[in-house]
Amino acid sequence: MLHLSLRRGRSFNAWKLTTSHFSTATNVSPTSPTSPVRLRNLIGGEFVESESKETIDVLNPATQEVVSQIPLTTTEEFKSAVSSAKHAFPSWRNTPITTRQRVMFKLQELIRRDIDKLALNIITEQGKTLKDAHGDVFRGLEVVEHACGMGTLQMGEFVSNVSHGIDTYSLREPLGVCAGICPFNFPAMMPLWMFPIAVTCGNTFVLKPSEKDPGASMILAELAMEAGLPNGVLNIVHGINEIVNNICDDKDIRAISFVGSNTAGMHIYSRAAAKGKRVQANMGAKNHAIIVPDANIDATLNALVAAGFGAAGQRCMALSTAVFVGDSKPWVDGLIEHAKALKVNAGCEPGADLGPVISKQAKDRICRLVQSGIESGASLDLDGRNIVVLIYPSDIPLSMCRHHAPASEKAQIWADQKEKTFAANNLLALGKHN
Repeated sequence: MLHLSLRRGRSFNAWKLTTSHFSTATNVSPTSPTSPVRLRNLIGGEFVESESKETIDVLNPATQEVVSQIPLTTTEEFKSAVSSAKHAFPSWRNTPITTRQRVMFKLQELIRRDIDKLALNIITEQGKTLKDAHGDVFRGLEVVEHACGMGTLQMGEFVSNVSHGIDTYSLREPLGVCAGICPFNFPAMMPLWMFPIAVTCGNTFVLKPSEKDPGASMILAELAMEAGLPNGVLNIVHGINEIVNNICDDKDIRAISFVGSNTAGMHIYSRAAAKGKRVQANMGAKNHAIIVPDANIDATLNALVAAGFGAAGQRCMALSTAVFVGDSKPWVDGLIEHAKALKVNAGCEPGADLGPVISKQAKDRICRLVQSGIESGASLDLDGRNIVVLIYPSDIPLSMCRHHAPASEKAQIWADQKEKTFAANNLLALGKHN
């Protein structure tokens, strides 16, 4: 368990990330210890300083302080990363599966060792509570454990005598260079969903972390190399739109995994598929719960609040709409009381139930959506747009809502109206349509 000793104040220097949270993955001047950490790319087993002069600040969403900076990787540097992965592929694919598995066994051991370090990074860059940050790492760790059994998972098939003198068989073979494009909401879990399975199958990998919280990916890369992953098998490049397009267009990248928004996902899928790549695009959802009149009240209210407000609503399966069959008022009253009891604070604070959304821009977008719902005729039963956490500056985003935000919309339908359609607008905290 990670124990944090924090002083009260506006800057919270006591729990800022230090160079030890990135080690060789950073470029920090020893004479300027308070300057932002500048992350490096991982190319061919080396953490390489980008020649790009353009950077993006990585902000602590609870304090808006600059935690680190990422470079906008140049096209030449990106090509170098892909080339490194391409050259590492032949020897890696011919490495016995048992050897590849042993790397994963060691990696899961190292992740367990450094789980607190990863969790602190996630709290600082993404804003999660300590419990959620540990869960983020642990759910990714489960995938690494799954990869440890790859020897039995990638077996082929053989069928004899399917016709006169004919046998058939199938083999599972690695594709080559694969790529992963990660979202901000699960900084450890998403990279661990992508590269461990791919590399254990014999592929090599180019990973682009989210520009909003790349630190966990850098720590995981260091752990992978410590576990024995050969140079060039895993590479990391930082950036935004240009790097994504380069990944889609590069002829040596055979497959892409993406998790993120619908707009980005449709762009990546269509652009990369047009180049003949395999694309796995996991995008957003609008999740509903239907509550029937005889549902257990306490269990249902607890489930609705956890599903709608957990992780500040910033997860693909967050509940954004609850549809009540029958009278909704008793349910809404209960939800209001449960929502009021939630403790909103920075993720590092003891007892925090939810922390900030990822950025001020996200907060502003959420507020616009809430206002549009009100202007469309919806009622707002509990308004959280102006929540202030007293130990922080009043303009810091600490609790807002929508799909990918701590919000819950309510709709009421009667038994004879089950086929009725209704407009669904994201509302802040609690709102309803009649």
